[in-house]
Amino acid sequence: MKTMTCKQLGGACDIKFHANTFDEMAEMSKNHGMEMFQKNDIEHLEAMKNMKEKMNDPNVMKEWFESKKKEFEELPDDE
Repeated sequence: MKTMTCKQLGGACDIKFHANTFDEMAEMSKNHGMEMFQKNDIEHLEAMKNMKEKMNDPNVMKEWFESKKKEFEELPDDE
């Protein structure tokens, strides 16, 4: 199991996500983002705006995703 924060995944806070795979980590981050969107959290809304800009260019988004996946894979396992 590995740990990443919301900020490490492009978000706005230091909440920690724990997952065995990057896909699980991405899903947790996505669910957290939806929750923050519903709460109208300004910092997260700004982070989502920045992410949306990346999504406008499939190559940029792919590079970002791959870099985050690599970052996850290089993390040590939680103790």
